[in-house]
Amino acid sequence: MSYDPTCSDNDTVIDVIPIAFVNEFFSVGGLPELDLSGVFPGTNLANCQFLAADIEACQAMGKLVTLSIGKRGQNSSVLSSEAAGTTFANTIWNLFLGGSSSTRPFGSAVLDGVDLDIEVGDPTGYASFVSRIHVLSAGASKHYYVSAAPQCHFPDAHLGSALNMASFDAVYVQVESLLTFSLTPSKFTCEDWDFDTWDNWAKTVSPNPNVKLFIGAPASPSAATDGYVDATTLGSIALETREQYSSFGGIMLWHLVRMH
Repeated sequence: MSYDPTCSDNDTVIDVIPIAFVNEFFSVGGLPELDLSGVFPGTNLANCQFLAADIEACQAMGKLVTLSIGKRGQNSSVLSSEAAGTTFANTIWNLFLGGSSSTRPFGSAVLDGVDLDIEVGDPTGYASFVSRIHVLSAGASKHYYVSAAPQCHFPDAHLGSALNMASFDAVYVQVESLLTFSLTPSKFTCEDWDFDTWDNWAKTVSPNPNVKLFIGAPASPSAATDGYVDATTLGSIALETREQYSSFGGIMLWHLVRMH
């Protein structure tokens, strides 16, 4: 992260940096797997304590550094019950957030929250996971953020019930293509999705009526099969959406990065 321009002194654009992914929930030794290099002995949990200073430097610049949980195609990244969701929340709290453990992947760094990018399995356990994170963070010296990155179809097959039952700060709706963008209605790529639907959910269904909705867009042509638009076009889309919807929070970008 030392070389990441999003943490440079002159960057005022990027506010939140998710670290991806916790791609298996219960692995060797009952600990999750973090898809980075180097592990604690006897586990598949990444040992990246050398990143602590870089994470803390980003946070000192006012940026939030969160943990992205899930990964497309990983059948092991599922919860078997609501109780499993609570147990997993306890583990994530102790490993990455305000708790304590002898195997904290980022050492002394305390991340600012979690993001659920769940693309396999059913919704079981995620509402309990989020609720437990809120219980554990109640009274903490800082706010711990909880976000989700559902697909643009509504309701999301994997997170729909959790979004309806638990309080999220932000929802990053993943839009694979912005080529057909229109606000009349505001279609992106899903035939049965528009911003009106998500805006109505945010204001009438979400346990947090102040939840913010983000357009999740590919950051480069290689990040999506098709549908990438340049920054100027994306900026115009963001401005137009902000004018019409008070629930609009901004833009989330994803990119494909290969670790070596």
